[in-house]
Amino acid sequence: MGFVFGVVVGVIVGLGIIVGFVRCENARAAQRSQLATTIAAFARMTVEDSRKILPPQFYPSWLIWLNSHLTKIWPYVNEAASELIKTSVEPILEQYRPVVLASLKFSKLTLGTVAPQFTGPFDPIALDFWQSVFPLVQLLGLTVGELACSAEWMEMCPTKRHALKHFSSLELNPNKFKLVVICVSIIEDGGDGVTMELEMQWDGNPSIILDIKTLLGVALPVQVKNIGFTGVFRLIFKPLVDEFPGFGAVSYSLRQKKKLDFTLKVIGGDISAIPGLYDAIEGAIRDAIEDSITWPVRKVVPILPGDYSDLELKPMGILEVKLVQAKELTNKDIIGKSDPYAVIYIRPLRDRMKKSKTINNDLNPIWNEHFEFIVEDVSTQNVIVKVYDSEGLQSSELIGCAQLRLSELQPGKVKDVWLKLVKDLEIQRDNKNRGQVHLELLYCPFGMENTFTNPFAPNFSMTSLEKVLKNATNGIESNGNENAVTQKKREVIIRGVLSVTVISAEDLPATDFMGKSDPFVVLTLKKAETKNKTRVVNDSLNPVWNQTFDFVVEDGLHDMLIVEVWDHDTFGKDYMGRCILTLTRVILEGEYKERFKLDGAKSGYLNLHLKWMPQPIFRDA
Repeated sequence: MGFVFGVVVGVIVGLGIIVGFVRCENARAAQRSQLATTIAAFARMTVEDSRKILPPQFYPSWLIWLNSHLTKIWPYVNEAASELIKTSVEPILEQYRPVVLASLKFSKLTLGTVAPQFTGPFDPIALDFWQSVFPLVQLLGLTVGELACSAEWMEMCPTKRHALKHFSSLELNPNKFKLVVICVSIIEDGGDGVTMELEMQWDGNPSIILDIKTLLGVALPVQVKNIGFTGVFRLIFKPLVDEFPGFGAVSYSLRQKKKLDFTLKVIGGDISAIPGLYDAIEGAIRDAIEDSITWPVRKVVPILPGDYSDLELKPMGILEVKLVQAKELTNKDIIGKSDPYAVIYIRPLRDRMKKSKTINNDLNPIWNEHFEFIVEDVSTQNVIVKVYDSEGLQSSELIGCAQLRLSELQPGKVKDVWLKLVKDLEIQRDNKNRGQVHLELLYCPFGMENTFTNPFAPNFSMTSLEKVLKNATNGIESNGNENAVTQKKREVIIRGVLSVTVISAEDLPATDFMGKSDPFVVLTLKKAETKNKTRVVNDSLNPVWNQTFDFVVEDGLHDMLIVEVWDHDTFGKDYMGRCILTLTRVILEGEYKERFKLDGAKSGYLNLHLKWMPQPIFRDA
């Protein structure tokens, strides 16, 4: 009896221990899941999110002082700024006037009685700092109780002194989380100037009325209402002088436009009565703002007498962009595949945005298109590419976008780069594979023509005789009337012989049952449709060919070389991978040798040597 009782008690105790252990593990799992959710939410946190948990009382005293005084003097600022905005923006607004309108002008413009408020500055570097610190704090076990810490962090950029002071506080406990980050960003420009960036928020009550006339002579007074704006303003105090107030001029610009919302309403009518008018006017207003005050455009206000023309916006160089291809794009179509095209720009102005052709039903399109852009500030501007799926008459759907800082480019050197596509450029934490885009970039600053050559320039590879003839004629053709002279564009055609040596391949994937392959290489000049192929190397994943092929190239800047690796079989062939090369680099450098990774293969590299022998000619375009 005692044995049976002991067994029963043992079973009950054992079950109790098991149930207790399971409940403990479930509680720990729920706690870990909650912690992972918190960390994930913090990782997605933006500057705007941090501002929502930062009440005004945490602002530094100088920022509160600035906002209070701005409110006091706003009536005088409103009067002066309204007239300044009207005279400076109206010509630009007329420049971007939609074709359906005969005129687009301001009939009334006042900024209202509500002054903007400076709500920062907030530096994204500080936010990234805390985004990296927070998971580490959690992993160290600081999840119970409160942690209060303060820090000052100074970062010195290698190219310029960029002092960032972050006065921060971090508080953690099981029920609440609070983050306060206030930072001051001051950039010292080589000792000759000081740049300050402040974030401004304005939900004002302006009175803005546009006087619009259609081509049919109908006058429409359109009111701009419900304006909400958030952006980062840049103030440049330059040059620094010994006289009061210590600087000669102030330049101001909208460094970053984070949010701009407004609505349009026809006074006494409905703007939707004319199809497409609302979108046309809205686009014209946004383009006018972008072209009038958004960085790198800046307005210079002289404080002391002097010549400040060097502070005005000036082109710095030319960026040559070749859109080569894309791969592994996300399929946006239910039936078939996406029809991708790309839009490339540095400044988002309609006349400066370049659009590629559409490649139908292809997730790995090859464009091989060349575009040219004006660079105005290489230190802050980016080249942006957006890939869309064409939907015909409907609006296109974004597949992904990517950007590259122009400061990463070396003048006169071709940069060949693959960029990962993301959903949003502002939020880079995108783990979904949306594909990649292949660009080839060449930055050519003005005033450095003697240090390197631009193969896209009209006088590239010209002989002395050709230069004399070109300067004499300058592409001008007369039609018999001395007063009627037509300018003709001269386009350089890079003609020559491309010599390609297929040296070897490494670590090719095995395609045969015995773990080997019988590889050979097919070389295709895309535009000329010229093909050559190497011999077959049997039973090798690291074949050596050392074979040279010559191609006569008629238009080197717009042609490309496709190198494909195949496995030879008795009854056919198996595709192993490829690499696509433009000819810009070999034209620029003369010859080079490189190891290329195979696209579309699990592994494998191809060693090639390319040499260019030019024979330039010219044609009239």
